[in-house]
Amino acid sequence: MGLDIKLPIGLMFTIFGIILTVYGIFTNSDPQMYQKSFLVNINLWSGIGMLIFGIFMLALTKKKKSEKK
Repeated sequence: MGLDIKLPIGLMFTIFGIILTVYGIFTNSDPQMYQKSFLVNINLWSGIGMLIFGIFMLALTKKKKSEKK
């Protein structure tokens, strides 16, 4: 069909992952902020997960382009 949404999804998750990871790193020293999540830095871990998923989607896009040639 020609409709490939892996690139925009990969970019979106990669950008949001970077933002959340950086925010989680800078707020890591505030234990009161993470009191409700049992002192787990959820911003850092969800940012890392989103970053990994975004890079995976971008890698799939790159793989498909190299297979077409």
